[in-house]
Amino acid sequence: MARLAFRRPSMERFRRQLASVDAMPQLCLLGIFAGVLTGGVMVALRLLLQLGALFLMPGDDPEAFEALPPLARALMPLIAVALIGLWLWPQPRRTLRMGIGHVIERLAYHQGKMPFRNWLNQWWVGVISVIGGLSAGREGPAVHLGSAASSWIGTRLRLPHNSLRVLVGCGTAAAISASFNTPIAGVIFAMEVVIMEYTIAGFMPVILASTMGALVSWAVYGSEPAFSVPPLELSSLRDLPWIVLTALIIGVMAGVFVRLAKGHALVARLPFALRLLMIGSVTGAIAWFYPEVQGIGYDSLAQTLNAPMALDTLLVLAVIKLSLTALCLAGGIQVGVIGPLLVSGAAAGAVMGMMGGAWLPSIVTTPDLYAVLGMAAMMAAALQAPLAALLALLELTRNAAIMLPGMLAVVVAVLTARQFCGCQGFFMSTLNQLGQHPLQQPLMQALSRVAVPAVMERNLVRTPRLIDHDRARSLLGSKPTWLVIVDDNRNKPPLAMKAASLARVLDDEAWLAEHERIDLEEVPGERLDLAPVPLQATLSEAFDTLNESGVDALYVEHMTAPMIRKISGIITREAIENYYRRKR
Repeated sequence: MARLAFRRPSMERFRRQLASVDAMPQLCLLGIFAGVLTGGVMVALRLLLQLGALFLMPGDDPEAFEALPPLARALMPLIAVALIGLWLWPQPRRTLRMGIGHVIERLAYHQGKMPFRNWLNQWWVGVISVIGGLSAGREGPAVHLGSAASSWIGTRLRLPHNSLRVLVGCGTAAAISASFNTPIAGVIFAMEVVIMEYTIAGFMPVILASTMGALVSWAVYGSEPAFSVPPLELSSLRDLPWIVLTALIIGVMAGVFVRLAKGHALVARLPFALRLLMIGSVTGAIAWFYPEVQGIGYDSLAQTLNAPMALDTLLVLAVIKLSLTALCLAGGIQVGVIGPLLVSGAAAGAVMGMMGGAWLPSIVTTPDLYAVLGMAAMMAAALQAPLAALLALLELTRNAAIMLPGMLAVVVAVLTARQFCGCQGFFMSTLNQLGQHPLQQPLMQALSRVAVPAVMERNLVRTPRLIDHDRARSLLGSKPTWLVIVDDNRNKPPLAMKAASLARVLDDEAWLAEHERIDLEEVPGERLDLAPVPLQATLSEAFDTLNESGVDALYVEHMTAPMIRKISGIITREAIENYYRRKR
């Protein structure tokens, strides 16, 4: 009986499969691993916050700043900035970039490769900023830590760079999913804010990663959302004008926040130590009277959504907490922003609902609803991520009845921040401040989905420049498409020549009689100057290399042993252009 033949799993074959745009099963497998790893990282981050609370906070609660004596909670931000400064001060400036903005930068310009030192710094800054009482969230650090851990899988396995990009998206989605218990919002956040494109091949592994991240979080902390939201619904369409006004105000607040977070030139010129002292002093002074501004603020958010709060406290949460978060960012501490945005947005919405209920009770019929709408509107406007905010609203409330007013509030807030305040989104504004612009062009997006092994011509042979007739016939025996002419002294880059050009002169008896030895640089035919590109590179990297080096073709190389490099293929500008035309 004939036996079924199964090919033995091979990492080299797995890498070649990942190089293609259609490698969905392989990417889904990576998505599962990335989701589990990121879920574990998120659990570790929360455990570190709980460990810090065990020593510092009453009731072992990392949010219990209100239960501390005024002097203690006022001194904690000063101690926190001192610890952060001592850790970061001796390090190069490039290692101070952290958070979601750093993830987008590395995705856009470094194909998703994450520096290890920045990753370590994110652990320190993420934990100290929250436990130390700065106005900071945990979601930004979680996304950086999860994305970098997922990218590490691909880097460790030497996977093509197009798969690294997907792994970064997987880590982002799993981090948001595990943080809030919102797997759908995690997927949309990753696609809308970080990857900035929607493709089937990209969606599937990100969905799996988000699911696995949520499952890991559920296994440890349960399936409840990060904070409870009461059942609410829009009881009358008469509320719509006040909802629009609320969204307009929140959109302006979001735009101002983004501008403040970018920092003024005067702040940037201050010494780093002075900036840290300013952050710690201002935060401590306000925390003396209003400890609600410290930490993430999910306890205050839950109270805002479920019970009445004093008007002065709501105003402090809406305005001062948002400003303190912007001050941290402008001063050089890359804290998480999503948590503080949700808290401030909910407080601003609650203030508008309270005012509307008092002044216009016949119009504002459901004042409690405005806090929930404000939360989604602030997140959407500041991040310019309307879909992610709407799905977060749906998953956090588990109430489809508020989606209609939520959509109205989100759209108005996003348009207000974008048109009246020139807000491109917090993370995009941060990148532009650094003089960088993410790759959003359709050409680069398409070319980034595929690695060079999927397009390169593998049928080639290497040869020295000078060969005899027998060696020439031997080279053509394997019927190669390209000859790669290598300088024996390595003083010149390789050249590429079509093997057909050599075949023509071998059929010319008169030409062979005149040339006892064949100089391949003298053979009639077109020769292409070559520049190197690594085997893991995407087509967008190859295209950039072609433009920067001024050549028309690249030789693809990879290391087979220490200090030994092998030429695996040839990729021409024409091959890249033909691929793009076929896939449009």
